[in-house]
Amino acid sequence: MMKSIRILLIGFFLYINTSFAQEQKFIAVEAGTYILGDTISLDNPKRSVSIPAFAIAEAELTNEAFAAFVSATHYVTLAERFRNAMVFEPGLEEFRWIQDSTAYWRFPNGISRGGIKDKMNHPVTCISYRDAVAYCEWAGVRLPSLDEWEVASRAGSETKYFEGVDLEKIINYANIWHGRNHLVADTTDGYLYTSPIKTFKANPLGLYDVYGNVFEFCEGALERDKGRKVAHARGGSWWCSKNSCASFNSQYIGSVNPNASFSNLGFRVVKKM
Repeated sequence: MMKSIRILLIGFFLYINTSFAQEQKFIAVEAGTYILGDTISLDNPKRSVSIPAFAIAEAELTNEAFAAFVSATHYVTLAERFRNAMVFEPGLEEFRWIQDSTAYWRFPNGISRGGIKDKMNHPVTCISYRDAVAYCEWAGVRLPSLDEWEVASRAGSETKYFEGVDLEKIINYANIWHGRNHLVADTTDGYLYTSPIKTFKANPLGLYDVYGNVFEFCEGALERDKGRKVAHARGGSWWCSKNSCASFNSQYIGSVNPNASFSNLGFRVVKKM
């Protein structure tokens, strides 16, 4: 049952259309006062926030949509320019990634590990925060704020997860790493890396992949940023497991250099109602 936090799923959907971009379905979130955060978190303390109405994409941005942006603008991502993308392969110790000069959004884990030819409906990855912002400026949308993302992901819950999810049931809702460690490949849920958007169950608001699949860039700053430009992302990714990271929830806020590109980082977009 939905808790006291007020979220309204409007009985219609909002759309964004450009001559090049993939059509996206947006879900409206009502303006209101929401309880966010956690009592033991320094980055995200429990608090009440007032947020204007907004509309958020039901799923993460796909390779298909990003390809349309690149086709229209000839944009070159930072990973392509600097050849510094960070990728993963089974066998690495916990929290260890490797730099692959061949990796970028078309080959998000490096050329040797295959490309996106048959994965156009997977979330785009191996892009930086600055690349995500460039897409948003072209498409007339924006990244969600840290608070907007949390409101939408919680879908009325005031707990760590949206209603219906716990560590045992999350396999139905999120593409995450189920192995004990990352030394051996894990395809328990059918995927080693990303999965197609909307493969797993949606949250009660109708958003897919808010947990797992890829971390999602958001706008906003934390006290520990101390005035520095730091990019933040939420929701966890395919790499996250119960034993490592475990950030596939509505409370955790991750941090990364705005110029960094990882094969488990993507985004979803927001627009005003």
